[in-house]
Amino acid sequence: QVQLVESGGASVQAGGSLRLSCAASIIASRRHCLGWFRQAPGKEPEGVAVIYTGGGSVYYADSVKGRFAISQDNAKNTLYLQLDSLTPEDTAMYYCAAEPWEIYYSCASYIDRPRLFSYRGQGTQVTVSS
Repeated sequence: QVQLVESGGASVQAGGSLRLSCAASIIASRRHCLGWFRQAPGKEPEGVAVIYTGGGSVYYADSVKGRFAISQDNAKNTLYLQLDSLTPEDTAMYYCAAEPWEIYYSCASYIDRPRLFSYRGQGTQVTVSS
């Protein structure tokens, strides 16, 4: 059973920063694609960042490259998303998500198709004002 609990969302001014955390209960012996996606009201889910736990490869949406950074702390079973240089367009509910990794696909796939994640948390709201 995979459980994901996000925290760290808040309201910030444009140009500000946040760090989101996700307490991830996953099987440590199995490799996963762990990531974040976001969804604004009335819009489709958008993949933001994904990390492959088997080797640490990371993948980002073009819209956040250079501004967001995904990382993991295996000792704490926690996934992080550092958000810098925030803009109002980053306003959304942010979800932590997980998928057991299979050899025949890349974790990068979840950037374009975040709905493929089998597991996700309840979300944490990020609101950026101008």
